[in-house]
Amino acid sequence: DPTRIEHLWQSMYRCGFYRGGPVLMSALSGVDMALWDIFGKSVGLPVHRMLGGPCRDEVRVYGGCGGSEPAEIREQAAACVSRGFDALKFCPVDATEIVDGLDVLKRVEARVAAAREGAGDADIGLDFHGRIAPPMAIALADVLTPLRPFFIEEPVQCENVDALLEVKRSTTIPIATGERLYGRFGFREVIEKDAAALLQPDLAHAGGISEVRKIAAMAETHYMAVAPHCPLGPVALAACIQFALATPNFLIQEHGNLGEGYLKRPIEVSNGRLSIPDAPGLGIEVDEQVVRAMPWQDWDTPRLFHADGSVADW
Repeated sequence: DPTRIEHLWQSMYRCGFYRGGPVLMSALSGVDMALWDIFGKSVGLPVHRMLGGPCRDEVRVYGGCGGSEPAEIREQAAACVSRGFDALKFCPVDATEIVDGLDVLKRVEARVAAAREGAGDADIGLDFHGRIAPPMAIALADVLTPLRPFFIEEPVQCENVDALLEVKRSTTIPIATGERLYGRFGFREVIEKDAAALLQPDLAHAGGISEVRKIAAMAETHYMAVAPHCPLGPVALAACIQFALATPNFLIQEHGNLGEGYLKRPIEVSNGRLSIPDAPGLGIEVDEQVVRAMPWQDWDTPRLFHADGSVADW
């Protein structure tokens, strides 16, 4: 019975000997999204209606920019704003030693200053991608504070919550983390220690709609906001939209693929906002015939190295 979503979730999670981790939780997340879609379509309701109805009239999303040279970053940030976004995010850091030099501080500061020039008063999130250790994360936050970043994402790797807390306590810039955490038990220590201001669970990896709702509820009791991680495909984004509409402490949504060539009707962004979908289930229809005809696209995680050839965190 696909409508017994919680029972099926518990069965998939608890009936095996090993729990958590990226493989099991990603598979479980996909099944959870499918179950909500099936249930919603069977009763003719969008998922957010089944979760209590919309808490908001629209879903704010942020754009992205890239580049390593300030001029390129400035141009891309301005282009992002010209497309209607009032928030954007980019990664301003390279491979960084545990303790690094002044040139690193100046290079990152120049990149973020360029983004601020291009974006004006738009909100700018900074993704450190877990590449930095606490000493440099703290130093960089100090340098970047006058530029008023919206948040710093993954200033350090997620396995050491006390290191994350050290960074959070050292700066007034809100700290974000969570894209590499799985399930409510993976988020528990971060929440209980108030080690972040903004949680970024990925609905495609953290346990689907069912589990991320619980993570958000835990976060709400600590006055933490939630901004789901989603540089993925349109099915994951559709699930995020349903979650965002029904979650009081949702803040802003990441997005990548809007479904062009995958969905019969791609997801639309207008002025940095997503409107409320009224179609049942996840609100999308996958063009299965087209998807089946698409060639396989191989991808490997990029590798990052320090100047001396030693391995750096990507």
